Order: sequence, then structure tokens, then C-alpha cells
Amino acid sequence: MVINPLLPPDKPAAHVLPRRTQLAALCWRMGETGREVLLVTSSSGRWILPKGWPMPHRPPHRAARIEAWEEAGVAKGKVGRKPVGDYISIKRTESGDDVPVLHKVYAIRVRELVDDFPEAGRRERIWVPVEEAAKMVDEEGLRDLLLNFR
Repeated sequence: MVINPLLPPDKPAAHVLPRRTQLAALCWRMGETGREVLLVTSSSGRWILPKGWPMPHRPPHRAARIEAWEEAGVAKGKVGRKPVGDYISIKRTESGDDVPVLHKVYAIRVRELVDDFPEAGRRERIWVPVEEAAKMVDEEGLRDLLLNFR
């Protein structure tokens, strides 16, 4: 039996399946000591990857690239067409419901970062080594994905 740590053990398995999908951008560069990743703050101040909902008429990897621009100021970078991994988290809806969401994560090797981007006034961003980033994020699945990205 698979136990999902996100939900109480008395919930039926149907409640574990994600109902929505988001696309996340794992923005990275080579630092002096190895790979570094770019984290941004969420609306509640938690450290996260830039992410958003799928976009009509855009492949998922391009939608993730757009989120990296809007939320982190990634002006130039190479995005992989296939996700490097995924994880599940719980997202609270406007009506107060907790909904499981699958996050497909696309790696973007950043070549240029700018300070003037659409959400610059609403988010902080920071480059950190992968191991440190894993300690800063809340979602266990994202933490595991980061540690495997080294």
C-alpha cells in the first residue's frame, strides 16, 4: 500500500490523485562549487520554483520558460523539452479547498537574468547551491527532485 504523506491515512486513494497540473522552471547555472538554482518567493513568502498553469497553444516546456521570465526575469536560457521530474503538492484554492497538484519540472540553463521583469516588484529571487535550495523549499517532492538534480 502506498501512503501519501500529504493526506491523512483514512482518505480513500481517489483523493490522492492530482486533479490539476502546473509547469515549473528549474532555472540553473554553474557556480564556483557546482550547480546553483534560482528560487523565487511565493505570494506567501515561501521559496519556490517559478511555476504556472499550462498555456493554450504552447508546449509545456515553453510555458515553463514563460513563467521563468515572468516570475524570475530569465531573459535568455535553454529549456529542455522533457521534464527532469515531477512532484505533487497541495494547493489551496480560493474557495479554501486543498487540491493535489502535479508539478512537471523543466530545467532551464540560464544565460541572462534581468532586473526588470513582470513580477519584479512582487518577488524576491536568489541563486543558491542545489543542496541549500533543497533545505529552503517546503515541498518534500521538490526537495527530493533538487537533490537528484546535482
